[in-house]
Amino acid sequence: MIRVLLVEDYQPFRRFLSSTIQAKLGWNDIHEVADGSDAVKRAQELKPELVLLDIGLPKLNGIAVAREIRKISPDSHILFVSQEASADVVDEALKTGAEGYICKMDAGGELLAAIEAVLRGEQYVSKSLSSTRGSYAHSPQPQTAVVAPKRVEISIPHNHEVAFYSDDQSLLEGLALFAGMALKRSKAAIVLATERHQEALLAMLQASGLDMTAAIEQGRYVALDPAETLASFMVDGLPDPVRFHKAAVDLIVKTAVSVGGDTSRVTACGECAPILWQSGNAEGAIRVERLWDVIGKSYGVQIFCGYLLASFQGGIGSFVFERICKVHSAVLSH
Repeated sequence: MIRVLLVEDYQPFRRFLSSTIQAKLGWNDIHEVADGSDAVKRAQELKPELVLLDIGLPKLNGIAVAREIRKISPDSHILFVSQEASADVVDEALKTGAEGYICKMDAGGELLAAIEAVLRGEQYVSKSLSSTRGSYAHSPQPQTAVVAPKRVEISIPHNHEVAFYSDDQSLLEGLALFAGMALKRSKAAIVLATERHQEALLAMLQASGLDMTAAIEQGRYVALDPAETLASFMVDGLPDPVRFHKAAVDLIVKTAVSVGGDTSRVTACGECAPILWQSGNAEGAIRVERLWDVIGKSYGVQIFCGYLLASFQGGIGSFVFERICKVHSAVLSH
């Protein structure tokens, strides 16, 4: 059994890391702390085999924590998991003797592979960073590794579909089909739809034989207003990447609790980007789609977007239509 010290001040993301390790690797000896000073104290007490460490921590930052842990628990393997993507920050973090560094955006797809590598004594850097930092990318380090866990192959498909509908009723039927299939397969469904559409979807799902009262009580069906959701991360008409990431990850991790903490069993569909498009904010819509695409790839979330064809000036084949299509893994038309 591997003893893990998890140092992360953002509770939803800490829960995601802990539940992923427990679900995928079967490790239960996980100790959580939320600030740098406590991390040093706990590392001295526990002498953990693995430390997952954020950088932006209260009281003592992660780089300083790593230096202290190297002194008091030299056999601990340190893997930074941070939203910082600056080359200078990554370099400084790895100079502490840490074996790995992954961006939080990449954690859904790379966490297990990174853990496996650092426990073998190899250095691992997020693929999104390694292209500009070739000298650090997955290079072996002359350190003694603890016994590595069973090899886990990571394969998360790119599943971000879009469909274009001729009328409002067809759009509702498409969203109901997507959410209904997820619920029937014991997955969780997040639906971002207007109040009028939420009411219609709930009735359609109930009519299909699903117990929607139970799904809602279990937290497997979450319906949100897209305008309110957009307001949480839009700045001057465009999505702020940091705010978006926090809002999306918080929502996904919270919903994943209803399906055992497995984010790959969470699905999301609705009208966030389409509402921006219909209001004339094409650039905002495309950027939101791109950000959702990253979340889908990182956390294994299946995403479905529905647009009305009538809203596309120039129709199929227009420049903006092409840009919307390119962000998605599959394009459907109804």
